[in-house]
Amino acid sequence: MTRLLSGRQVALALNRLCKAVISQLPPDPRIAVVGMRTRGQTLAERLVERLRAERPELRIDQGVLDITFYRDDLARQRGAPVVRATEIDFDLDDAWVLLVDDVLQTGRSVRAALDALTDLGRPRVVRLAVLIDRGDREVPIAADFVGQRLRAHRAQRIQVKLKENDGEDGAFIVSGP
Repeated sequence: MTRLLSGRQVALALNRLCKAVISQLPPDPRIAVVGMRTRGQTLAERLVERLRAERPELRIDQGVLDITFYRDDLARQRGAPVVRATEIDFDLDDAWVLLVDDVLQTGRSVRAALDALTDLGRPRVVRLAVLIDRGDREVPIAADFVGQRLRAHRAQRIQVKLKENDGEDGAFIVSGP
């Protein structure tokens, strides 16, 4: 594992991401921030904390989305999938939704998340915020808000670690699938 971003660099990327989101928030106070399990959830929690501090007048609902059954590679995985609960206890209809994930690569996870969201309601708009955009799309999906753009060889993965989940903040290159 090779370190790409230090904890300080992750914090700077998150600051860039937060500022970009704040600059585009609608005046309508109905906003939903939905994090994709697992690190997207953690990043969403951090973003919501900052958004509430910057724009206390906004009503911000927060939820967590599990996309396991929406993945297009579910049949290819060995063993039983690990399924965790989707925790969205608010109405998505007509909401301005910010979907949050840690790394955007192929776009397939985001496609699955969009399918899952539309099963739960009909948002007015969905915007995508990612900490790292590494390119290499397989489907036509792009992030609206990006903390940091990084490149890696197609055979490598970029893994984000966050204090709440992993004990440290950082981004790393990992070889293999």
